[in-house]
Amino acid sequence: MLKQRLQQKLLQKLSPQQIQLMKLLQIPTVMLEQRIKQEIEENPALEEGSEESEERETEDEEIDFEDIDKDDDSDMSDKEDTHDNEFDIADYIDDDDIPFYKLSSQNTSADDEKKDIPYVSGMSFQDYLLSQLGLRKLNDKEYLIASHIIGNIDDSGYLQRDIRALIDDLAFTHNVQTDFKEVLNLLRQIQEFDPPGIGARDLQECLLLQINRKSITTPALENAKKLLEKNFNDFTKKHYEKIKKKHGLSDSQLKEAIDEILKLNPKPGNSITEAGKNVQYIVPDFIVNINNGELELTLNSRNAPDLKINRTYADMLETMAQKKDNTNSRQKEAMLFVKQKLDGAKMFIDAIKQRQNTLIVTMQAILDYQRDYFLTGDETLLKPMILKDIADIVNLDISTISRVANSKYVQTPFGTFLLKTFFSESMQKEDGEEVSTREVKKILRDCIDAENKKKPLTDEELAEILREKGYNIARRTVAKYREQLNIPVARLRKELV
Repeated sequence: MLKQRLQQKLLQKLSPQQIQLMKLLQIPTVMLEQRIKQEIEENPALEEGSEESEERETEDEEIDFEDIDKDDDSDMSDKEDTHDNEFDIADYIDDDDIPFYKLSSQNTSADDEKKDIPYVSGMSFQDYLLSQLGLRKLNDKEYLIASHIIGNIDDSGYLQRDIRALIDDLAFTHNVQTDFKEVLNLLRQIQEFDPPGIGARDLQECLLLQINRKSITTPALENAKKLLEKNFNDFTKKHYEKIKKKHGLSDSQLKEAIDEILKLNPKPGNSITEAGKNVQYIVPDFIVNINNGELELTLNSRNAPDLKINRTYADMLETMAQKKDNTNSRQKEAMLFVKQKLDGAKMFIDAIKQRQNTLIVTMQAILDYQRDYFLTGDETLLKPMILKDIADIVNLDISTISRVANSKYVQTPFGTFLLKTFFSESMQKEDGEEVSTREVKKILRDCIDAENKKKPLTDEELAEILREKGYNIARRTVAKYREQLNIPVARLRKELV
């Protein structure tokens, strides 16, 4: 049974201004320029420039008007009439545009020569391999199979797909019947292409292809080839004693063989694909300098663009408002349109200014909180700091601080860093002092850098060293910090010094 009833609800909703501010706040400096250009294109009432320059222009105009002969009343009245008629609403309502079909012409022929300007483009990785394939003497079937193999080679240079799967693909997609031997023979030819190691099915095969392409054979290369062919798993796990015992190698011979392997490229395809990629540059949002022992914070000038309201639209709205008693429905719609554009432009300018203020206040609070670090660059001086600490200082919500920290960079005398890297949890030392986990990671990395590479420190030994320094943490915590630092376990850090 349907019933109608009235009820009140207390809801909390974000206003359009708040939503716009949140969106502007989370974008970095590089994207802010694009966002402003997009807003200017969509809103004709918004334009670049400062209001101060506009005021100067207005003053200049007033000075020019004072020089005009005041006795010439007729000329002045003509100018006033011209000014009143400058923004005639009929100019914006009447549809007197010429139709598009009257401006286009269909007088071209299919035989006409087309002279287009070619665009410069780099050669892709697959195109580079196909160009080498064209130098081989192959029939149509073999060329089609080889092209299909090249199409399945990834950007790193590996053939990740099984040969039997390639045979099925050729049968279903190209209606080509082939066998394992033919596909393998063509794959062997592709593996002779440049760069060496291309078309390998795993890392072991990739390294062996590069070893076999060496023109000069030395004892170190022979030992490296033997090591890759017969003891690849032991090599990856760094079981050096087992390898030396099996092949009768000394420490120096094994080290020379490993050095030859380390010269090889584990991802040969990257040597081509990386060259065609665009270099991404980091644009800092904040710049911190040290002047006479004091920290100076400046906002990147791109974060403070000069925006103003278009005077033409502002004057147009005033003209419409004076004639609003005599306006019809179409004029009212035009007036509403202009008003919406002006309100949107003002709202956007206010949001940009509020964004600047929020960025400056938040970064200044971080500077004051981590003053010792920004003065010295010593990571051990970083204090434990979470989002709530900064939010309480600047009286903003934690989500607002998170938006600022997640995508903004700061340029310091010691490098350019992402803001969120300065936030870390705290842990308590044996004397009760609270320290940042980043300080513990810095000490952990220093211990690993100073260890004996012939006998690296285990996680238990690292935990014991940290306990001696006053940091009472468990072995599993050391393992977690080590993984966060992208440092392998002790066995994989072993080296022949």
